[in-house]
Amino acid sequence: MLLSTSNSRHLIGQLVLLGDSGVGKSCIVLRFVRGQFDPTSKVTVGASFLSQTIALQDSTTVKFEIWDTAGQERYAALAPLYYRGAAVAVVVYDITSPDSFAKAQYWVKELQKHGSPDIIMALVGNKADLHEKREVSVQDGIECAEKNGMFFIETSAKTADNINQLFEEIAKRLPRPTTS
Repeated sequence: MLLSTSNSRHLIGQLVLLGDSGVGKSCIVLRFVRGQFDPTSKVTVGASFLSQTIALQDSTTVKFEIWDTAGQERYAALAPLYYRGAAVAVVVYDITSPDSFAKAQYWVKELQKHGSPDIIMALVGNKADLHEKREVSVQDGIECAEKNGMFFIETSAKTADNINQLFEEIAKRLPRPTTS
């Protein structure tokens, strides 16, 4: 859930990444947190945890507590442990893989059934640098996101394209605590 520190200008948001194995969830997180891209990135086992704080233009800081879940089928049963309490879910697919897009739609349905009713959801088409191998159209991503009340963005963890914009957009959508 979203927590706030003593000051309403400092927010903490638990974020979970979901998606098929190999779509680049870990690469997106490592690009965001460490500014690095590792083409030999290893498969995540279970889940990994990282955090990163960003400052918005309105002087609000947001600390993201990021759970990067494994995409392999054998770990799917663990995912609810991470998304049930999350303020944000980022569902990732690979623009060169229609199967990963179908799996992303499965995760969206799971979140709608079992996630928090006010969870912020983002649909992310990753590997935008591979546009010549694209098999999932931008329009398909937009339509899926709109139909499910999500926002949509395409990223490339390899080139860093739209990675910071993804997290900034999420941060802007986080509810602000009301001061009494």
